[in-house]
Amino acid sequence: MDELAQQLKIVLADTITFYQKTHQFHWNVEGGDFYMLHLLFERIYQEVYGSVDEIGEQLRALDSVAPYGHNRLSELTTITDTDEKLNGTDMIRVLLVDNSKVLSSLMNAYRMAERFSEIGLSNFLQDRYKAHKVHQYFLRSSLRGEEA
Repeated sequence: MDELAQQLKIVLADTITFYQKTHQFHWNVEGGDFYMLHLLFERIYQEVYGSVDEIGEQLRALDSVAPYGHNRLSELTTITDTDEKLNGTDMIRVLLVDNSKVLSSLMNAYRMAERFSEIGLSNFLQDRYKAHKVHQYFLRSSLRGEEA
C-alpha cells in the first residue's frame, strides 16, 4: 500500500502543478485569441482545482500524509515549471504535454488501486482520468488549423 500512496502523492503533485501552470497561463495569455484562451484556461484550472482536496483526502484514507509545500511538490511532480513568456498556441502545446503527464500518473495510480482492490479510489481515479481526457480534447481541438 505504500507504493500506492507514493503514486497518489505524484498524482497530487502533478494535479497541483498542472493547476498552477494553467492558472498562470490564464493570467498571462495575450493576442487575438486572448478571450477564448483566457476562458478555456479558466475552465480547466477551476475543474482541476476542484479535485485537489479529494486527492488529499484519498491519501489520508490510505493512512498517508498528503504532501503540500512547494519544495515537496516539486520533488514529486513529473511536470516541469516554466516562467518564460509564451504565445497562446505554445501555452496550449505545453498544457497538452503536461496534461499527458497527469493522465500517465493517474493511470499508474489506477492500476495500483486495482491491484490493491481499492475500489473507491479506483473509481475516483477513473473519474479524474476522464476529466483530463476532456481537457486533452479541448486543448487539442484549440490547435486545429494551427501549424503542428
